[in-house]
Amino acid sequence: MTDFLKPAKYFFILSATLMVISAILVFVPGPKLSIEFTGGTRVQLHVASDTATAETVLTAVQSFGEGDLNPTVNKMQSGDFLVRLKGIDDAKHRSLITHLTNKIGSFQEVQYTTIGPTVGETLKIRAVYSLIVASLGIIVYLAFAFRKIPRRYSPWKFGVVAVITLLHDVLVTVGVFVILSHYTNFEVDTLFVTALLTILGYSVNDTIIIFDRIRDNLFVQERKESFAITSNKAVNQTWKRSCYTSGSTLIMLFSLFFLGSASIQWFVLTLIVGILLGTYSSIFVATPLLVYWNKQEHHS
Repeated sequence: MTDFLKPAKYFFILSATLMVISAILVFVPGPKLSIEFTGGTRVQLHVASDTATAETVLTAVQSFGEGDLNPTVNKMQSGDFLVRLKGIDDAKHRSLITHLTNKIGSFQEVQYTTIGPTVGETLKIRAVYSLIVASLGIIVYLAFAFRKIPRRYSPWKFGVVAVITLLHDVLVTVGVFVILSHYTNFEVDTLFVTALLTILGYSVNDTIIIFDRIRDNLFVQERKESFAITSNKAVNQTWKRSCYTSGSTLIMLFSLFFLGSASIQWFVLTLIVGILLGTYSSIFVATPLLVYWNKQEHHS
């Protein structure tokens, strides 16, 4: 039987380091937010000319005489250009399109979106609230689901440890995409928040599979068998199932990433990173943390 608890301290150090780095990245330099959270205007252009570059499109937008629009231009994988600027109304938008036609030649406007700053701030607050509410809901649900375990063990610990593990998965995923947002055209938007909520659900499923087996084993454990041994048995009994489930899901996600629409690639990549982290943390972080917490309490 494999001892999954023996290398736990090394995984604790690794996970703690990743969480600290990710937490720092959230504030410095911080993620690149989409206009859904910041407010502003986003225009996606498909330029007919092969000679057009991000620099020429940016120069054309900057020469638009309607004040400081603070524009940025990114060239997308499809060859389109994504223009971000301060919020403009429909009249200025039409003037901008006419101006760009004169400057860079014919093009097709693929997408035009304008969101006010108030709406963007509201979406940002709701996104944070949704993550908090989901985490609290998981704690309460797991405490209720594990309420019938032997009295010497607290069902609340299962819920709290599960949420700590989930926060690890979400925080490290956010850290990865903060880095990506500064080197690619990725922006944090509501679809990214949706992916994080999906990761919460998927990751807690992996953790519950192991915790549920621990609960079953507690009722049949031998009298002198420690909680650590019982928990390690549970991991040995379930880790293959978790890996097989995650593996089959990842096959589908990689297919979507390479063959699916470009519009969902970042969403799919977020799920891939989150599921990989969730599988790792449910086996090497959640159970050892639960064992350590119970050991400390019984020693005190």
